[in-house]
Amino acid sequence: MVQQEYIWDPLRKKSVRNTPEEAVRQWFISVLHEGMHVPEHMMGSEVALSHAGKEYRADIVVYNRQAQPLMIVECKRPEVTLDQTVVDQALRYNNELNVRYIAITNGLKTFIFERQADGWQFMQNAPLWEEML
Repeated sequence: MVQQEYIWDPLRKKSVRNTPEEAVRQWFISVLHEGMHVPEHMMGSEVALSHAGKEYRADIVVYNRQAQPLMIVECKRPEVTLDQTVVDQALRYNNELNVRYIAITNGLKTFIFERQADGWQFMQNAPLWEEML
């Protein structure tokens, strides 16, 4: 099977180069939309932000009805291990966005965390968008 050179990003409304990480991002956008019932217009892809004078791009940001960030999703290529380095990257983005949920995925494994009073708690099941509000 030949891999397509480009893949449609429904959030950016354009075709983007189909890299391994991009394929994971597009897969997780469909998980958010179809599985967790997040409206497409409540998500952003490749969201620019800055922290401590550095520019970053969050892979996916989910917003609430007031357009405030609700979840950060960090996507990695399938061969990347989801370790503390990946979590730390998402937490760095959270310093700017102050979200309640963080998800990390490589397309093979996905971990979702919810911020609690005493820190971040691993979630056994992905919450629906309405439950996150």
